Amino acid sequence: MADGDLKLQQALALLKHYYGYEQFRPGQKRIISSIVDKRDTVGIMPTGGGKSICYQIPALMQESLSLVVSPLISLMKDQVSMLNNLGIEATFINSSLTEAQTRQRLQEATQGRYRLLYVAPERLESEAFVASMRVASLAMVAVDEAHCVSQWGHDFRPSYRAISPFLRQLDVRPVVAAFTATATPEVVRDISEQLSLCEPETVITGFNRENLNFSVILEQDKTNFVMQFLKDHSRQSGIIFAATRKEVDRLQQLLSQQGYAVGRYHAGMPDEDRNETQERFQYDDLQVMVATNAFGMGIDKSNVRFVIHYNMPKNLESYYQEAGRAGRDGDAAECILLFDGQDIRIQKFLIDQSQASPDWQAHEYQKLQAMVGYCRTTRCLKEYILHYFGEELTDPCNSCSNCRGNFDLKDITVMAQQILSCVYRVRERYGVTVIAAILKGSHEKRVLASGFHRLPTYGLMKARPQKEIVGYIQTLLADGYLQLSNGEYPVLHLQPSAIGVLRGEIQVFQKVVQTQQARSVDGPLFERLRVLRKQISDRDGVPPYVIFPDSTLRELVATHPATLDEMLSIKGVGVVKLERYGAAFLAVLREDE
Repeated sequence: MADGDLKLQQALALLKHYYGYEQFRPGQKRIISSIVDKRDTVGIMPTGGGKSICYQIPALMQESLSLVVSPLISLMKDQVSMLNNLGIEATFINSSLTEAQTRQRLQEATQGRYRLLYVAPERLESEAFVASMRVASLAMVAVDEAHCVSQWGHDFRPSYRAISPFLRQLDVRPVVAAFTATATPEVVRDISEQLSLCEPETVITGFNRENLNFSVILEQDKTNFVMQFLKDHSRQSGIIFAATRKEVDRLQQLLSQQGYAVGRYHAGMPDEDRNETQERFQYDDLQVMVATNAFGMGIDKSNVRFVIHYNMPKNLESYYQEAGRAGRDGDAAECILLFDGQDIRIQKFLIDQSQASPDWQAHEYQKLQAMVGYCRTTRCLKEYILHYFGEELTDPCNSCSNCRGNFDLKDITVMAQQILSCVYRVRERYGVTVIAAILKGSHEKRVLASGFHRLPTYGLMKARPQKEIVGYIQTLLADGYLQLSNGEYPVLHLQPSAIGVLRGEIQVFQKVVQTQQARSVDGPLFERLRVLRKQISDRDGVPPYVIFPDSTLRELVATHPATLDEMLSIKGVGVVKLERYGAAFLAVLREDE
């Protein structure tokens, strides 16, 4: 048998023994094979696609220590807790430990006790840590959330730039594997360059999360929508993202007063309060978390059934990262974005207030426009997202709000012609605000001083609020009839398809109203299994999803195994978990017979 086949058999045996799965997911086998063959590797996999297994399995196949660079303490704790629960020796070193604890764990790591060691990127700048890793003779360095290394990514962390210098200080360079869920082609190239990867194998498994149902809700009362949604999904776990700390505090207080078990999370809270709230959410003591984007990468909870964005995020990378917190177990989940024009102003203000370079700001404006386009488009929402990340969806998803037709279409062809004509008559030299002002018939000084009041298009839409006119322009941008230039002051440019609109050959439509339908909830047996899981969770001090994810509970309900051997065939039930939990869950199943 070839060496590669032997390694694959070993990897599959480890997968079944520890994780309870018979086969790898798409892309996992190729990534694992590349790492085991000592090739630097970049893995771009959607959230819930099993990135951690791609470096944990190779770590188990090596004789020496593997290092995992992770951006958040909470992520490290979650991963280590899960690994230890599976019977795998792993630990972390971060600022939550005392100096004595850090020294002890470093010593144990160099002595071969652990298979995986999780650290923050800042740790790599410590001379003492570098010296210890030389002794440990690292087999692999895995970089989680690798988009953080790129200034063009959505969550740039300068500390990630310490990884490449760290690798140069080691006596023997280990294989390096970098992983992320959301990266444009530009960011993927930058990851390889900034980490100094050696002819890396790049594996992109696709960005499509088939189990996620995307919806955009336009210009509705956001608070009323959230209240009704939680009423219809009262037993489901979810996250509500808001743009500001003030909004988070307001929503959390309001929902608490309505009797919901809801926590809050933002950077203005003390560390101990954030950690306590997150842990309560992880352990299902809180149903809902209301949070700013500070919570975006800090959650590894598999049974999140919905993510609601109360405000539009700054770009699609951030949105897809945060929405991707839902449905990590592979079961259906809702990703809902509540949008109104005020969201655009908030994000523009945040970009304007940044101290970054003009090039970076221009780049952020461009990404913001793509985000607005997502909210306004009448195309398939998944198709829009995947196209942004350089991937094409061959057929509409038939599950997003646009494909389901959860809105009314308004014919705005006449308004579109007026807008496109105005852009043409000012020779494509002005932006959204000026065009809207001209069409509104504004008496602003800049409009009159430029002679725009003498244009045939001046005042054509005077009966309409300027906010409405801007919404029409955003729709034309989203559907490709107009394009904004780059730079600090972007201007509107006509696109080839605009000619057909001006000639009356193409109709233009706009979404105006959307509704959200409640989905069915799980039955009583599933709830009894959830109760048992929570009891074991409280007893063993691990989050419920670490014991079994919701998808495993649903398969137990569907297949109703009668013996422990039959339970072992359920996805997510490995040998270790069967020994620890099998009898208890089997007893509940037998009560239902």
